[in-house]
Amino acid sequence: MSENVKHIEVHRDDEAAKLGMWLFIFTELLLFGGLFLVYSVFRAKYPANFHEGSLELSVTIGAINTIALLFSSMTIAMALTAMQKNNKKLAMQLIAITLLMATVFLFNKYIEWSAKFEHGLYPGSPLMPHLDRGHLLYFSLYFFMTGLHALHIIVGMVLLSVCFFRVRNGGIHSKKYVQLENGALYWHLVDLIWIFLFPLLYLIT
Repeated sequence: MSENVKHIEVHRDDEAAKLGMWLFIFTELLLFGGLFLVYSVFRAKYPANFHEGSLELSVTIGAINTIALLFSSMTIAMALTAMQKNNKKLAMQLIAITLLMATVFLFNKYIEWSAKFEHGLYPGSPLMPHLDRGHLLYFSLYFFMTGLHALHIIVGMVLLSVCFFRVRNGGIHSKKYVQLENGALYWHLVDLIWIFLFPLLYLIT
């Protein structure tokens, strides 16, 4: 009888954890959805300035980062499947590859941001007050949205690193993998947000 009660409690905890993650994802989508709306409104108001601002970004770096995140979404999904099949070694390898892709993304973002700082195109720089209002809004939104997304990348890396060590130590296994499942859901959210950011900031002219 006690074993059945314990099984029910564990099942409920897993369902609550998944529900909590979905609610969190919903709030994040609302946050970024609001930012996308603000960006779209100002882009419609200052189309020429936003177009000129987008020319300062590297489409190549943006495309590489898009490929890295798409690939990382695939590897974390494969890691979850491997864990469900009790392939601990493969799951750890795939989580490690996901973290490597995240590192590539952040490194590329560092290169891109460094170029903007060298040219004085960042909030608070002496150059910014002399720019047109449209340029000022573009680069302010660019740094805010990509910076917030980069913060989500870092949080996701922390979550997946915890999952990696828990898989290695047996805390996550084929019968108990909800933490890895939630980590994968969060990572797919990070990927989805970038899928919208990339064309908005880099491609739409």
